[in-house]
Amino acid sequence: MSRAEVAASTGLTRATVSALVEQLLAARLIRELEPVAGQRAGRPAVPLTAALDTVVAIGMEINVDYLGVCAIDMAGQVPVERIVHDDFRRSEPGPVMDRLAQLAGEVVTTLTDRGVAVAGTALALPGLVDSITGPLRLAPNLGWRDVDVLAHLARHPVLAQVPPWLGNEANLAAIAEARARRVGGPASFVYVSGEVGIGGAIVLDGTIFGGVHGWSGEIGHVALGTEGSFDRGGQLEELAGQDALLDAAGLPRTAAVAALLDGGERAERALDRAADALGLALSAVLNIVDVECVVLGGIYAGLAPRLAPRIRAQLDARVLSAPWSALRIEAAAAGRFPAMSGGAWAVLEAIADDPEAWVRGDEESAAL
Repeated sequence: MSRAEVAASTGLTRATVSALVEQLLAARLIRELEPVAGQRAGRPAVPLTAALDTVVAIGMEINVDYLGVCAIDMAGQVPVERIVHDDFRRSEPGPVMDRLAQLAGEVVTTLTDRGVAVAGTALALPGLVDSITGPLRLAPNLGWRDVDVLAHLARHPVLAQVPPWLGNEANLAAIAEARARRVGGPASFVYVSGEVGIGGAIVLDGTIFGGVHGWSGEIGHVALGTEGSFDRGGQLEELAGQDALLDAAGLPRTAAVAALLDGGERAERALDRAADALGLALSAVLNIVDVECVVLGGIYAGLAPRLAPRIRAQLDARVLSAPWSALRIEAAAAGRFPAMSGGAWAVLEAIADDPEAWVRGDEESAAL
């Protein structure tokens, strides 16, 4: 949009818009494109768009089998991304957080040496993160309980300057997914994030429903009982999580999830059981939360064509509103590591909501 188009769409005067645009240009939040000649006589319009590689937010993630850091700029580009694969099951929090801090520090240093401003950071964690007081209360698959993540990361010089906002990995992934689905307007859906554990999030009109403490969406810990096809009992992630799938298929836990699609009869049975378990758990959610779309994220995105028919069969049989409301099951569109990008987007959207704080240089109030 040009300055004139912004003025016309907002009702502001052209002088006011020009003054605001100049501030945003000086803050490097937007940039000007080449002038475009219009159909009318006069000066060519100068389109405005988001800036590239000038101001970034950093999303970080600690998960059961990887650490990651990525930077996203105002235009949605990813100038830097680092992923480290390892096994963090039953790990000690300190050494893992030290590795993440070192990785994040390298990324921040790389960016700042190029003159890129870091607006803030966010950290995705696979468990209950207290949104009021901050600690990670519980991450079952990591074996962590009541860990003061912020206090530990603050010992590292780089992250002490840009302390992260903490969030549940599924909720942050759902932020990225909601953004990817904005083309048709704000979306409502249930998001299921398949990893070693299984996370979930409820998105209503583009907004994450986090619950009173930010603890909603822990669908992986839904108990499915001990009867019928689930005679082994236990929770959803014990039937449909990444480790559970590979174990049931007779594949090593280091195998790529895509190997399940060509893994023979055992893999077929494992996928069928996982799909039935997912459908059963999701039917309970959809009977409580009135939405029409289920989004399969994480490892389930690549398995969606195989899992969706059996999930749908369970939903059609168990969701009371199914005869009158067409339920959709779709693969996630936000990429392989959406929790990291969702965290970065949360920081950038805070700046977009209140750019004046960033323009003033008040980075602390601009970030989350």
